[in-house]
Amino acid sequence: MTLEYPLWKKAIIFVVLAFGLLYSLPNIYPQDPAVQISASRNAVLDEATKEKVQGDLERAKIAFKSIELSDKRLLVRLVDGETQLRVSEMLRASLGENYSVALNLASTVPNWLSAVGANPMTLGLDLQGGVHFLMEVDSKAVIEAGDERLIDDIKTMLRDKNIRGTAVRAADGVLVTLRNDDDRRKAAGEIAGLAAGVQLLDVPGAADSFPLSVKVPQETRIAAMDQVIEQNLSTLRNRINALGVAEPVIQRQGASRIAVQLPGVQDTAAAKKILGATATLEYRLSDVENAGRIQDVLQTGRSPAGSKLYFTREGQPVLLSRRVIAQGDEIVTATSTIDPDSGTPAVSIRLNDAGGQKMLRVTEENVGRPLAVVFIERIPETKIIDGKEVRTARMKEEVISIANIREPFGKHFQTTGLEKGEADELALLLRAGSLSAPIDIVEERIIGPSLGADNIKSGVRAVLYSFGFVMAFFVIYYKMFGGVTNLSVLLNLLLVVAVMSLFGATLTLPGLAGIALTVGMSVDANVLINERIREELRGGTSPLASIAIGYEKASGTILDANITALLGGVALFSFGSGPIRGFALSLCVGILTSMYTAVSVSRGIASLFYSGRKKLARLSI
Repeated sequence: MTLEYPLWKKAIIFVVLAFGLLYSLPNIYPQDPAVQISASRNAVLDEATKEKVQGDLERAKIAFKSIELSDKRLLVRLVDGETQLRVSEMLRASLGENYSVALNLASTVPNWLSAVGANPMTLGLDLQGGVHFLMEVDSKAVIEAGDERLIDDIKTMLRDKNIRGTAVRAADGVLVTLRNDDDRRKAAGEIAGLAAGVQLLDVPGAADSFPLSVKVPQETRIAAMDQVIEQNLSTLRNRINALGVAEPVIQRQGASRIAVQLPGVQDTAAAKKILGATATLEYRLSDVENAGRIQDVLQTGRSPAGSKLYFTREGQPVLLSRRVIAQGDEIVTATSTIDPDSGTPAVSIRLNDAGGQKMLRVTEENVGRPLAVVFIERIPETKIIDGKEVRTARMKEEVISIANIREPFGKHFQTTGLEKGEADELALLLRAGSLSAPIDIVEERIIGPSLGADNIKSGVRAVLYSFGFVMAFFVIYYKMFGGVTNLSVLLNLLLVVAVMSLFGATLTLPGLAGIALTVGMSVDANVLINERIREELRGGTSPLASIAIGYEKASGTILDANITALLGGVALFSFGSGPIRGFALSLCVGILTSMYTAVSVSRGIASLFYSGRKKLARLSI
């Protein structure tokens, strides 16, 4: 058996090693602590903003690396984490509410590496520091919102079918009171078709009333809760990504909770604002009949029945109908576009079937009447009252557009009255789905950057120590051939880092433990090979033939052992969560790379060292 290795296999090894070097290289570039500034509504980011920020920093005598202005953000690179916190507080006070100031970690990887998709591994919360929130969706609000929509649909149906009901109200579901038994039977049939799956029960009433109870099954409520949580997850992801928080972790926990981890963020107040400031739209008809009574409403504070007072962005009061025609949770898609008539930014919107039917019916009946678009934002606030932290939420409602209905429309239409950046952000939020129910923070934790730095040092030290002990063992025990093995183990570590970086894996402290374990498992494979070679030498086989036979016979055993371990890693990744998945991921990647480096790369190195020698009398192993 010959030690010669085919040229094509050597070429593959060269390509794999070049890949490993290229995609692991970005991890040597540290990130810069940075402060990111984004413009809110009615604000712009321009050179004047950049000069103001630079002037504030210079007056405060704060050293900074650079200030970079792009289309949607202003990034201030700083020298350390303490300066980052100080600058964020200063700029938040200086710029005011029209700007969002967030902590960030800015990449220093050269552009030529980023151009080929080579990026560093993202550090998890335990290595980088940051904030952790556990948020709970208000299940009561979900039920109430569902009942309100059902009540509105039933009222519309009764009016359209000319069924005279005396009342429709929420009562452990919805209670519909009819005038006679025939109307009750007719209404029951229509409601059954309107809301599939509801339970309809005749209940006793007064002598002249015939109540009908409409109960929503628990399974339907659970499905609605699941849908709300999925909408909230999507909205939160897009909101956080839009504001530049690096690699957030947002996942569902249990029936009604969402866990959010924001690595690199230390300012909990800013983080709460990022998470809670969600927006949606409502479409309402203008109350033209009472338009002349606005001054009376402003003085008395009492709106006419069926109307509600709003204000436009310019501060003008306007009376709108209390009836909502369509709202955020009925929006299927939303795209930022340009209005062809005015050339101004707009949002192109498509409603679901139910919302489209309501919009078509209302616009058919009200051609020529003004239709208003109400922008609603729920902004969470935290106040200290009597030494205790009290969480509240402020609802901000403003009319962004009022236009006459020129012709009937249904599912597809445009909303104007927006600025360019606002149209983009609103379309993003509406695509994700509005929050159908509020979310409250029930738990929060802060992991300081110093603790994360200590974890990194401990983890890296563990990997380096394990690698150092392995190298020393191989050199002492296997001598010259131990050097071949050390090169193989070193290249395995390089490939693990490259593969995890390429796929955007998040490195956590358990992940570092998995990498350390990978070094030990690569040792197992190389020990099997080396002992096989020694066994052949003791049996009288020539050194070159012993190397070839050792690799050949050990390969099957290595494959069997590693596949067994790989199955365990896959099980951990599939059924585990959080830190367990991080450990399993680095373990699985390490097992796959160690099999290749131990069997193929190690043999290629041995072939390079020994195959050119026609007569090798003795092998240093």
